[in-house]
Amino acid sequence: MSDDSELERLKAKRLAEMQKNISEIKQEKPAEEPKEEKQRQNPRDVVVQNLGFRGEEVLQKAESQFPIETKSVIVQLSQLIKSGEFNEQIDGGQLLSLFRTIGLNIRMDTKIKVEQDGKYVSLSEKLHTKTSDE
Repeated sequence: MSDDSELERLKAKRLAEMQKNISEIKQEKPAEEPKEEKQRQNPRDVVVQNLGFRGEEVLQKAESQFPIETKSVIVQLSQLIKSGEFNEQIDGGQLLSLFRTIGLNIRMDTKIKVEQDGKYVSLSEKLHTKTSDE
């Protein structure tokens, strides 16, 4: 009789361990799914998520001026980001520098503003008012 009760106790213990292992495996699977989802994500979306200040503006200009080349750069950047080799934010200046380094001279809209009477005005406006005052 004691052997039967010992056997039942061991079976119950083993069953509890198996249930615990199954619950741990179920908890790990949701953690792996976002990783797979990131693998399937659109390369542009992966890159956009890692862009910082004015990065998206530079990316849009690059796409409008050099669509084919920009797509290749986006694919390469997204692969680096997904693999974990590159995990920093890319701001607009860095992205522009990257494009210029590979030979794509992205033209950006440049505005120079100066302070005049406590407000910021464009340089052309300041020069215009200065010449009309004289």
